Amino acid sequence: MKASRLAVTGAAAASAVLFLSVPAFAHVTVQPEGAAAKGGYAVVDFKVPNERDNASTTKLEVSFPADHPLASVMPQPLDGWKVDVTKSKLAKPLTMHGRQIDEAVTKVTWTATGKGIEPGYFQKFPLSVGQLPEDSDQLVFKALQTYSNNEVVRWIEPQKEGQEEPENPAPVLPLSAASEEGHHGSAAGDASDASDHEDTASGSSSGTSDITARILAVVGIVIGAGGVAYGALAGRRRATQV
Repeated sequence: MKASRLAVTGAAAASAVLFLSVPAFAHVTVQPEGAAAKGGYAVVDFKVPNERDNASTTKLEVSFPADHPLASVMPQPLDGWKVDVTKSKLAKPLTMHGRQIDEAVTKVTWTATGKGIEPGYFQKFPLSVGQLPEDSDQLVFKALQTYSNNEVVRWIEPQKEGQEEPENPAPVLPLSAASEEGHHGSAAGDASDASDHEDTASGSSSGTSDITARILAVVGIVIGAGGVAYGALAGRRRATQV
């Protein structure tokens, strides 16, 4: 009885864990390919899983944050999908690379031209975006996922600090700190390495010269000692003959 109760309890616990873990993988999310640094450009992927067993995902609509407009948004072509980029006029123009931009992308829509995302599969929708804001730690998007049975799932709920994750959370792109890669430091490093190499080579050359001199000195001493011994032996032979 105890063994059967433990088995039932274990199975129930495992089922509960599985049930609780599934939603975390079923959300529409956005992640950068590499880093998404503030003030820079990045390639990001909107990952869309199919949560239904009897319908396919046939459309994805992603709305961009109005408080941090992005002037440059370029989708990557995807087989089986048609993409539309919607732009709108800005109330306050942006300045990018010394020129003013008076419109920004407000929405990107992917519509399936074939079967879409079938049950049991997911799809990534890549975008090149920029210039990312410098005064925010994240970008919050809103996504609408439409199924072939006309059901629409609205991934638009923001995550509030200190509260549990909402049922349909909005995709959030975290932004990393701006990074400046200077060439001067690299060049200085190369120069330093070159200097170290020269010093090492010079040291090796000096060391080799010292070793050679020592060897020659030892050889000279040995030859000199041999000469002295030979001379002494020759003197003894002469004395014996006399």
